[in-house]
Amino acid sequence: MGAIGVIAVNAFRESLRDKILYNLVLFAGLLIGLSVLLADLSITEHHKVIADMGLAAINLIGVIIAIFVGISLVNKEIERRTIYTIMARPISRTFFILGKYLGLALTLFVNLAIMMAVFLLTLWLYHVPVERSLFQAVELIFVEILVVTAIALFFSTFTSTTLSAIFTLGLYVIGHLTEDLRSMVVNSENGTVKTVVDLFYYLCPNLEMLNIKGQAAVGIVVAPEYLVLASLYGLLYAGVLLTGACLVFHQRDF
Repeated sequence: MGAIGVIAVNAFRESLRDKILYNLVLFAGLLIGLSVLLADLSITEHHKVIADMGLAAINLIGVIIAIFVGISLVNKEIERRTIYTIMARPISRTFFILGKYLGLALTLFVNLAIMMAVFLLTLWLYHVPVERSLFQAVELIFVEILVVTAIALFFSTFTSTTLSAIFTLGLYVIGHLTEDLRSMVVNSENGTVKTVVDLFYYLCPNLEMLNIKGQAAVGIVVAPEYLVLASLYGLLYAGVLLTGACLVFHQRDF
């Protein structure tokens, strides 16, 4: 196993020690509570809302984990001063960043798989049809989580834990609003406002491109071409952020 693999496995084990799987209990509770609340609704509404809320719960919990674990990947090593021991070894700083990222990505994948299993079990118990669109939505949710993780890791290489959380959460919110903001100012006569909005549109991640939960809940299957394009966009954006994180981390003095 190479250096990246060793660091990734250690990051994965460390994430598990942080009791990250407690979110599964919260997720199961959300689904159970939702099912009880929807007992009196019609069959059609019952199916749609369970699918919609289940996907939303998977998305929300995954993003929360990505942010609050991602921002601590580097800062925790700095605060515990173990970074000096690690950097004293013949380990590339690039390998260190990539290993940390892959370790958390593995944790998130396992976490997502377990939540998906709970979700499918709930659908089966309440006789909700399992459509292919649900799996498409979860695929793009995972890509979005990978982007958010890269954002959190990028900010954690040069800011404090608190600021990393604020910046990551802010960019996540903006990433879901850029299309709406741009459409609002498209006919604006204020050139400065349009320039600023366009700047945000092109620099910030377009996370709405990865959001097909609404279509999936009603069984609408998106074209495979869109799925591939959206996934490639998210992975490319994450790759750019990881490159930036590696460059910044190389400049840190340890």
